[in-house]
Amino acid sequence: MSARAVHPIEAESYRILRARLDTSELPPHTKAVLERVIHASADFDYATDLVTDEAALAHAAAALRAGAPIVADVEMVAAGITRRDAVCAIKDPAAPKLAADLGITRSAAALRIAAEQAGPGAVYVIGCAPTALFELIAIAEQARPALVIGLPVGFVGAAESKAALRESGLPAVSNVSGKGGSAVAAAALNALIYEDLIHKAPAKEGTAS
Repeated sequence: MSARAVHPIEAESYRILRARLDTSELPPHTKAVLERVIHASADFDYATDLVTDEAALAHAAAALRAGAPIVADVEMVAAGITRRDAVCAIKDPAAPKLAADLGITRSAAALRIAAEQAGPGAVYVIGCAPTALFELIAIAEQARPALVIGLPVGFVGAAESKAALRESGLPAVSNVSGKGGSAVAAAALNALIYEDLIHKAPAKEGTAS
């Protein structure tokens, strides 16, 4: 896959971002994810709110390069993921019936269906539905996710689902607060699939590029 062309506006956005936040000491995958999340949201609070693990991110990036499936909780997340298709079952006709049969939400049922379609080892991107994240944690033994990007947004269950994700010990990206959403969840995934993993800042005079 060829390197992704970076638009001048995006390059300028990263210049401004780095002028306001020093990310130079962060490990590479953590830096890429944090910067892209902030770039997508213009919210510098993620610098202290986001919770990542470099080893988990590196493993997931390798899995994605090897073709690991991607599962999204809603179509807005799937639409924000570039260069790769994502499995999303939120509109699957079977989801409402499964939800009724199991007494769970449609989002949780869709997650179950998508997990079965994707098989073990997928990367999960959850940016909308806390119930989908809770459901993934419940079926983690069967799903065996390579990474869970758990960034659902909201006042009801969002922070709690992300706390449960961290407590589960699954390889994950999450954040502490109730903020999140489809755009930031997709951005975190995109940071791992872009060939130009890090937007490299121009080398300073007298340093190697």
